[in-house]
Amino acid sequence: MAQAKISAKASEGAPPQQQQQQQQQPPSAGQLRGRFYRSTSMADRSSRLLENLDQLELRVEAFRDAASAMEQEKETLLEMIHNIQNSQDMRHISEGEREELNLTANRLMGRTLTVEVSVETIRNAQQQESLLHATKMIDEIVNKLLDDLEDAKIRLMSLYGACTSDVPAGPIDQKFQSVVIGCAIEDQKKIKRRLETLLRNLENSEKSITLLEHQKSSMRQPCITKQD
Repeated sequence: MAQAKISAKASEGAPPQQQQQQQQQPPSAGQLRGRFYRSTSMADRSSRLLENLDQLELRVEAFRDAASAMEQEKETLLEMIHNIQNSQDMRHISEGEREELNLTANRLMGRTLTVEVSVETIRNAQQQESLLHATKMIDEIVNKLLDDLEDAKIRLMSLYGACTSDVPAGPIDQKFQSVVIGCAIEDQKKIKRRLETLLRNLENSEKSITLLEHQKSSMRQPCITKQD
């Protein structure tokens, strides 16, 4: 305290030029160290936080991918159970066996449906509108399946060709392609999967119809021969 008063008096008694030099004297090394230490500490802290967020982002994306895979697995299981219930083999067994197998299939389907998996897709207004438009175009074809199975298959194949990067086997629907491009990436994948499922079901239906027609022909042939 006394030293500070002496220094203050000495400064007051010093010439104006010397007082100005004292006022302009740069900060001490300790003061500089304190300032730079705080800045470095803040930068390190910010870097660590950013690194943690980057790692969490990877985990979030992996989590969403895993949920999407579960969602697809659920769809696949339901489709496989449905195909078994409607297979030709189910028509060529006894009624008692068929009833027992259907009970098992229904039980498995019920247990599968108890699993709720939903991955929400973030969309803007334009993407939402494109999704609704694409869904409507597919639904219009599905609703006319029973009217003309072959025409529906051709139209669905043209829609599917608009969703794949491979060289399509036939013509593609250019209008549908422009609509799908406007959808979110995740929605584009779901639209493609839905079309794949529809085409597989159509193919199975055609096989069933072909087998049924073949069986009818085989049954009619012995009758004709017997009459002759």
